[in-house]
Amino acid sequence: MTNLSTNTKPTWCQGCYNFQILAGVKNFLEKSKIGRENIAIVTGIGCHAKIFDYINLNGINTLHGRVLPTCLGIKIGNPNLTVLGFAGDGDAYAEGMEHLIHAARYNSDIKYFVHNNQVFALTVGQPTPVTEVGFKDKTTPQGVKIYPLNPIKLMLASGASFVARVFADSKQVEYVLKEALKHKGFAFIEVLQPCLIFHPDISYGNKVYSLDKVGHDKSNFGQAWKRAQEFDYNTVKKIPLGIFYQTQKPIFEEQFPQLMNLKKNKIGWKDVKR
Repeated sequence: MTNLSTNTKPTWCQGCYNFQILAGVKNFLEKSKIGRENIAIVTGIGCHAKIFDYINLNGINTLHGRVLPTCLGIKIGNPNLTVLGFAGDGDAYAEGMEHLIHAARYNSDIKYFVHNNQVFALTVGQPTPVTEVGFKDKTTPQGVKIYPLNPIKLMLASGASFVARVFADSKQVEYVLKEALKHKGFAFIEVLQPCLIFHPDISYGNKVYSLDKVGHDKSNFGQAWKRAQEFDYNTVKKIPLGIFYQTQKPIFEEQFPQLMNLKKNKIGWKDVKR
């Protein structure tokens, strides 16, 4: 694929980890053999969503929390497209939570990145469903009282066929995108990216470790569940990174003859004569 850069000047904060996510995605796609006409991206509302302006691909910058149903609509409209969704933790785990659970159930061939900085950064730092207890901002001066959810466990429990977490490092993002695209089915990828402005006290430091390097068996659900409990966004002791779980299950769009016909003939609904 040719150069994916655009002429739009980035407005992310200086040093924002979103730059690393953008670099990882662009690096992989520019080296891949996927044609520009064969890929579509969807973003939500939030700091993450600016990636839509900085990467020269077709797609939709959709409503808050509605990344996944938009991805599914695109996939049904043309099942031959490679569809990438990008959301923030507020976008994905608050307004978008119901869509996330059912996307895992449906197992459509969609790749979904969640940029997680544990705050609503674009609206200046309110807590999200994964903000740790005790976090204070102007809306919660007494500190967050509600325990954060665990998205990795949630995805495992919801039946996701590919569950991963990486840090916002371009090489890690590039690696996990490559593995997700090789996977047939719904791929959930959480990207940890501390917000330097509104959540600067997050310290992952030397707590992260690679699942690959400790011999984790990504086909073993029990191992994946156990690893998922090591980091709950509240007590930071160990943070596993990599692919927690991967399995093959029936793909949503391959269970319908109408969609399989489109896929076989490499066309979308717009090409069907009515």
